[in-house]
Amino acid sequence: QVVQSGGGSVQPGGSLRLSCVASGFTFSDTGMIWSRQAPGKERETVGISGRGVAPNLRESLKGRFTISRDNSANTVYLDIDNLQPEDTAVYYCYVPKYAIWGQGTQVTVSA
Repeated sequence: QVVQSGGGSVQPGGSLRLSCVASGFTFSDTGMIWSRQAPGKERETVGISGRGVAPNLRESLKGRFTISRDNSANTVYLDIDNLQPEDTAVYYCYVPKYAIWGQGTQVTVSA
């Protein structure tokens, strides 16, 4: 399973860190995906943390979003800087190898 934490309500320009802690599988060998779903929109992939390769982010999010992982803590992180209202969404981590979704965490950006 994966359990998410972080998120919340922030003002534009703020920053957040989302965490996704995995258990029950060999995390270091497993790719992880961050995705998000904004109100009224389809879920979209934010980025991928692969096994042994640099994270790959959606092009439009590069520069503000950072994906990292700590294999010793079985955790993948999503750091978001300079948050904008359009970043308001429920953010999910996903383990494609096992089709496991996190519970989602709400990020709301408003003045």
